[in-house]
Amino acid sequence: MRLRQAALLGWGLLLLGLLLAALGTCIGSAGFENLLRPLLDASADPAERAMALQIVWEIRLPRTLGAWAAGSLLGLAGALAQGLFRNPLADPYLLGSASGASLGVAIALAAVGGGAGMVGGGSMMNGATFSMLSGSVWVRLGLTGAAFAGAVLAVLLTLALARGVGHTLRLLLAGVIVGVVLGAMTSLVLLFSPDSLQAMQAFMLGTTSFVGWTSWGLMFACWCLCMALAAALARVLDGLSLGEATAQTLGLPLAPLRAALVAVLALATGTAVAQTGLIAFVGLAAPHLVRAVLKVPHRQLMWLASLMGGVLLASADLLARWVIAPQELPVGVVTAALGGGYLLWLMHRRSSGLHAGGLL
Repeated sequence: MRLRQAALLGWGLLLLGLLLAALGTCIGSAGFENLLRPLLDASADPAERAMALQIVWEIRLPRTLGAWAAGSLLGLAGALAQGLFRNPLADPYLLGSASGASLGVAIALAAVGGGAGMVGGGSMMNGATFSMLSGSVWVRLGLTGAAFAGAVLAVLLTLALARGVGHTLRLLLAGVIVGVVLGAMTSLVLLFSPDSLQAMQAFMLGTTSFVGWTSWGLMFACWCLCMALAAALARVLDGLSLGEATAQTLGLPLAPLRAALVAVLALATGTAVAQTGLIAFVGLAAPHLVRAVLKVPHRQLMWLASLMGGVLLASADLLARWVIAPQELPVGVVTAALGGGYLLWLMHRRSSGLHAGGLL
């Protein structure tokens, strides 16, 4: 029965994702504008049709699909983090990957003298583009590589401080320490390179506006790999949910399997952050939303949380483009506002339920 409900929920999320992809082709700098009409109208002006095709195919569709891919990676990483740490408040950035990516981007910007001309500055920009990068493609690739390298190195530093993955609590504390220290180092780099502050703001707030087909292809390939590995490791998370002692009695080699989970978590998070910047609450809220609807084992939970994350970020991206068009909100601000509101409501509902239970 639960498998059937999980399948129905999964198909529903997929259909919703397709609907969001269609809406993504209709929302741009002018708000809601249907560019599909000149494409489908045989009597439309050829120049208008060519321009509409270029906007839909080269800008809006890859951006919407890229938002879905990044959200799917974060949703999967959130489910892995919460299962690995046995904590429903764990998010993909707990191992210091976000702070490491930020430091990598800050160092790269300082090294090349990055200013507002390289990265979309300010929290909002006029026109259709709020882009992480408006400079050369090579600079964009350099910043993406710096973000990914920083995220991976931060996770490795966390593992070194925790002396491996043998102790979950020590791993969690090491991640918090690494995040704080690398965050301070990022602030120090920006202090000595004030020209990079405006450029860095776009990365810190998160944006999907510069995601193209290459970025989408990279994230989708990473999602396929991480999902396959996570599905193979789902039994470990089910065992850990019963406690480490119980998991060991099941004959699971916890140390290497936990290391594999950390590797998948780091790969999924680092890839998403490198392409879209720091986007809050998607990885935290997606597994919560799935559990609020259905209680399933981790194999199904990871699939559903990934699909839910894609729907959440794609929806936030559409809102970011539409709410104050022709200006645009950073998508990370939208996810933070919506995710924070949801968690506050969830906390209020649970506290009210505990209070009512005490009265009863």
